Amino acid sequence: MALPPRPTVPAPRRPLPRDDRRERQDRVRQWYEDELGWAATAGPDGVRLRTGLRFDALEVPADAGFAMLRRLDPRTPVALHGASMQLLVAAGATEELPGLLDWLEWGTLPLDLVAHGADGFIAAPAPPGWSGPQEAATWLRPPGPGTEPVLAALTSLAACSAGSAVGGGGGAPDLVRLVDTAATYCHRVRLRRACASPTAQPLAFS
Repeated sequence: MALPPRPTVPAPRRPLPRDDRRERQDRVRQWYEDELGWAATAGPDGVRLRTGLRFDALEVPADAGFAMLRRLDPRTPVALHGASMQLLVAAGATEELPGLLDWLEWGTLPLDLVAHGADGFIAAPAPPGWSGPQEAATWLRPPGPGTEPVLAALTSLAACSAGSAVGGGGGAPDLVRLVDTAATYCHRVRLRRACASPTAQPLAFS
């Protein structure tokens, strides 16, 4: 009896030679500097974008980020890097994060919400339309070349009570509502993971 054909296993992807990898990094860095005017630097771990100059970034777990995407202003640039998602906000906005979380009564709860502000970096996604390694950062909602991205900024604490959308109409999205939404979904993810843990204790009700 003839044996069934053996499945074809694709050859493992070989890393780019050092010179080719350096050339690609230079092209990516130059694209960000020329097209968007963003500060970028190339290093052994790839191209990185400096935060705190043209933008800051809020980093949340990817599953929390995907859950809140529909609540985000569609003009907010969003990047995915591994198990994390980065939401770009106005430069200096992350300095307000601790105070906002306290004001929104999230300050006492553990949240997987990371701020990248002055002197920080995030991994640079491949420019829109470019291919890249599978493990590299990618744009889910890329910034548009030649136009300023619309970044969430702090307008006023009272603004969070006006409307329920994270976007702020025709202006910049409001940072207060964005932080509140991010904290809410980060907290939900932590609760879901805790309930799914094999060592989780059942909730007791009196």
